[in-house]
Amino acid sequence: MADLSNKDFREAMARVCAAVNIITTDGPAGRGGLTATAMCSVSDEPPTLLVCMRQSSAQSHLFAENRRFCVNVLAGDQRELAGHFAGGLQDMNARYAAADWTTLATGAPVLSGAVASFDCELAEVHVAATHNILIGRVMALACCLSADALAYCDRAYVDIAAGVRAAA
Repeated sequence: MADLSNKDFREAMARVCAAVNIITTDGPAGRGGLTATAMCSVSDEPPTLLVCMRQSSAQSHLFAENRRFCVNVLAGDQRELAGHFAGGLQDMNARYAAADWTTLATGAPVLSGAVASFDCELAEVHVAATHNILIGRVMALACCLSADALAYCDRAYVDIAAGVRAAA
């Protein structure tokens, strides 16, 4: 087998479609938020999920110190906000000013109009290569049944419902 390069791996992973999420935190260490696709369910008993975050991220310590976070699954009409939290807006206050937010059980920011929001208490942090794997126990959630999901595939945002309607 030929040597696997980082570039080849990234190119293959770009073909994997994933939901677009804004991961938020707020607490004693301060408010943070970033766009991520690396999130999945771990268990429904108790409700648990995981998020992968680069260790070298300037915000990584906020999530660990605040011990709470919210996974906000974006709707198709929130693609501009995804760009803001992906680094399009450097100022955290400007990122948050671009949308409406509430809170649930933990106090982590919950995005109004998100397809789903999972309000989590940080249960564990595991290190894997260059990333921290945050394991969160879901303490509360909110769903917007009328919102269509936003995905990321082939280095572009994709409105899932628009694609489904076009294929029908």
